[in-house]
Amino acid sequence: MTTDPSPGPFSAAEIAEAYAVFHGHVEGYSSSGNWDGFADLFTEDAVYKEHAFGEFHGRDEIRAWSVKTMTSFPGSVMTGFPLAWSVVDEPSSRLICEVRNLMPDPGDGSVHEESNLTIMTYAGDGMFSREEDIYNPMNFAKMSVRWARIAHAHGNLDDEAVAYLEQWGGLAR
Repeated sequence: MTTDPSPGPFSAAEIAEAYAVFHGHVEGYSSSGNWDGFADLFTEDAVYKEHAFGEFHGRDEIRAWSVKTMTSFPGSVMTGFPLAWSVVDEPSSRLICEVRNLMPDPGDGSVHEESNLTIMTYAGDGMFSREEDIYNPMNFAKMSVRWARIAHAHGNLDDEAVAYLEQWGGLAR
């Protein structure tokens, strides 16, 4: 027989509200292109686990990774990160969600995106102590190459994205 786990120190409503504020900041960073403040949404000793890039400890490592990743292709091209769904696990103080990573119209009206699952651990006072992004990096790379090929064909690809496309074998010269 199993028993229901006891609630964590934070209510589901507090966790969901803190994530809504967090996500609002992320949308702002995406719109502005300035990701410097992203790390400040986490506790000083936070851990960010990213399955393609590794594990980052503390705000300085999280900031260095997020600024570099989100200001270079393909991160710099993404137009938004809407949630497909989310659920709060109150006993563990976690919010689990599916994040849609959207690319802009490459020039032909087609839609390109790849989702990831994100697990956020809430630490109180509107801060998170851990984030883990789970996805298949190869699927994300394939989507980015598909998008870049179409953008290139329509004259909508900058030099940095061309280099990415060449690296992944997606550009025949």
